[in-house]
Amino acid sequence: MSEYLLAGVVTPIARQSNLGELTYDRLKAIIISGAFPPNEKLTVRSVAAALGVSTTPARDAINRLLSEGALINEGPKTVVLPSLTLEVLDEITATRLALEGLAAERSVLAVAPADIAGLERMQVAINAGLDSADYREVLKVNREFHFLIYRLSGWPRLVAMIESLWLRVGPSLNELYPGFAMNRRGVANHIAAMQGLRAKDGAKVRSAMEQDIRDGYVQLKAMIEARR
Repeated sequence: MSEYLLAGVVTPIARQSNLGELTYDRLKAIIISGAFPPNEKLTVRSVAAALGVSTTPARDAINRLLSEGALINEGPKTVVLPSLTLEVLDEITATRLALEGLAAERSVLAVAPADIAGLERMQVAINAGLDSADYREVLKVNREFHFLIYRLSGWPRLVAMIESLWLRVGPSLNELYPGFAMNRRGVANHIAAMQGLRAKDGAKVRSAMEQDIRDGYVQLKAMIEARR
């Protein structure tokens, strides 16, 4: 990945004490959000330049993401975002349904009007991004929408496990578009989730978020099979 491309989707990190952790968090966030498609290359130099840090925190962040399976080595100085196989997609989807479904169902225990208002604002931004074909923004805000709900579960370890799954599937979410923009299945699922939150109906929120995962699975599976 060129420094120019990476710099286009991230902003430099402000000088603070724990640059290693901040660099890791920032790089993880852009992978989870689907900012880059599978097989995109990353180098220590490009990450360091884009985030405005030295090569040490950039290398540490990349090494952590390698150990988590979010990146794979392509050469001595280059790593890539791996593409999904059907076997990996099946495993991740089944696990996502279990973990994200649980977090979604628990979200009604702590949801407040301000949370729902935040989700509504996010959905407005998602709709605007779909209308303007700004799919990078759609993916970014979609991640924020999902994880606001999951954090309401009150179980941080559960949220961390969900994040680890999104690290692996995030890059492939690019492949949902423009198909999802045309059928707006994701929009319908988000609306149903918000309805469930307003009614404090955990089962409805869970069903909506699980359907969102299933809809994405169908399209991703078709794309993987088409590449065979």
